[in-house]
Amino acid sequence: MMKKKFFLPLMLSGLVWFSSCDSNDDNGTGTARMEVRMTDAPGDYEEVNVEIKSVQIHREDGDTESGWITLDEIHPGIYNLLDFANGRDTLLASAELPVGHISQIRLVLGDNNSVKLKNGDEIALKTPSGQTSGVKLKIDAHLEDDVTYMVLLDFDAARSVVPKGNGGYNLKPVIRTITQAIAGGIKGKVTPAEYKPGIYVISAANDTIGGFANESGDFLIKGVPAGTYRVEFITQYGQHNKTIENVSVSQNQIKDLGVVMLPQE
Repeated sequence: MMKKKFFLPLMLSGLVWFSSCDSNDDNGTGTARMEVRMTDAPGDYEEVNVEIKSVQIHREDGDTESGWITLDEIHPGIYNLLDFANGRDTLLASAELPVGHISQIRLVLGDNNSVKLKNGDEIALKTPSGQTSGVKLKIDAHLEDDVTYMVLLDFDAARSVVPKGNGGYNLKPVIRTITQAIAGGIKGKVTPAEYKPGIYVISAANDTIGGFANESGDFLIKGVPAGTYRVEFITQYGQHNKTIENVSVSQNQIKDLGVVMLPQE
């Protein structure tokens, strides 16, 4: 069976990412990060080309049109799903979203969809519902503050590319959804704040995420995958450096280090 998979993980490998502190209220408000990527598995066609115009999410339990929100960081275009086989993927859409419930996701397709057969024939794919209301999929996920999420859309092309009696083909997407948190974060408060340290979250493989505290000493490092880290606080000239070992982060948690006292002269 040929399957196409759309998914949205945060990828971290040999990466240094600097981010400033984000402040959040204690009343449950805030944002979560969502990234959409596409990947694929080998199949029975030369190409399966799908035009994706936008990706939207629905924040209400009903299906009112007013409840749909378009992800603002979108890469629209025509994608040959077979280009993303053997572990390759491409970023499709991402956004910072308010915390809370998400009930559905919708893929809005364009008109430029086609399938290329093994004999070289390229045939247009008709998508009766895709261009109008979009392809709607149930999610039922709850986004927590400052957590990074992956939504996996498992696209079954063997069932989605449907031959017609006249030699044409229809695209009737059959997609399974899986949603999970894939990264948490680390927060705390540095004192004295005037030392303004750089903050480095370092894994056992030396993958590094970096950030800074704000003027009050508060810091929040987002997008930290589950694991155990060394957190280094590096000050100018190294006079007030500090290291905290064995900081454990889960995929759906913001680890609070509390008040971090830097050495003073």
